[in-house]
Amino acid sequence: MIRRGEFDVIAQSLAPLSDTPRGLGLTDDAALYVPTAGRTAVLSTDTLVAGVHFLPDDPSGDIARKALRVNLSDIAAMGAAPLGYLLNLALPDTATDAWLDGFVAGLAADQETYKITLFGGDTVRTPGPLTVSVTAIGEVRIGRALKRGGAQVGDRIYVTGTIGDAAAGLRLLTDPSDVSDVNAEFLCTRYRRPQPRVAVGPRLVGLATAAIDISDGLVADLDHICETSAVAATVRAADVPLSGALRAAIAGHVLSLPDVLTGGDDYELLFCAPPTAHDALIALGAELDVPVTPIGEITSGRDVTVIDENGTPVALSRAGHTHF
Repeated sequence: MIRRGEFDVIAQSLAPLSDTPRGLGLTDDAALYVPTAGRTAVLSTDTLVAGVHFLPDDPSGDIARKALRVNLSDIAAMGAAPLGYLLNLALPDTATDAWLDGFVAGLAADQETYKITLFGGDTVRTPGPLTVSVTAIGEVRIGRALKRGGAQVGDRIYVTGTIGDAAAGLRLLTDPSDVSDVNAEFLCTRYRRPQPRVAVGPRLVGLATAAIDISDGLVADLDHICETSAVAATVRAADVPLSGALRAAIAGHVLSLPDVLTGGDDYELLFCAPPTAHDALIALGAELDVPVTPIGEITSGRDVTVIDENGTPVALSRAGHTHF
């Protein structure tokens, strides 16, 4: 149990995270933020609950990183650059000083990595499960934000990175299988520490027509683009990029291809762009060392269809994760 009071926790553990040129040191009732001239603020918030969005015994530093990174991923999907975040932390009695130290260390490390700062927040006790809520703040040039509603018939569909690693990692953490230690470590880390594509997102402005990050599953999130854009999509399953570790997990029957397409927690970018942007997108991926892979096309209609190498539709029992 954390023995310190609320204000000691804030002053000793959290205030140093705000001790930056953009931060205020957490000494006031609210944070102050003035957007850069010619830019608009982009806000994203996510709430993560123990036992729902992460495993209760996950390392506290990994919980902190995941809570922060899933929001940074949303910022990137809008074509924006992150600046800072608000943190609301509901701590159960089982949380200890050592747990909090690890949590703060995870945030501090990511603040350095992503060049962001803590703007403010709230810390409370709870009789329920550990709950972490982060609101990320970013900026994008006015009128240039990437949205879900701009996909056009004839656009190609792209993803960054590899898909399905996090779903396999969660499966291994909850039901260990016969997968090599190296592969298991890679997949579990992909679940616990997603990689928000903060360098890629802003560079998609002017190239992509629509974008989203993959949180609920590739098919489900592509369906969000299709619904908002009033279009349909065809995905070639064979073109969906898979890591070597995931291929080994599939071979070991840890999960199936439908699991890969609907598992969620990838936090890669999924976006659409006209064929004329293809060469620039591939070059961008090479420049940033982030694979950019075309996996299908936007078509007329409404549904998302996944086809195998023979052009036969792949049967899916669900599109992806739902929150209710």
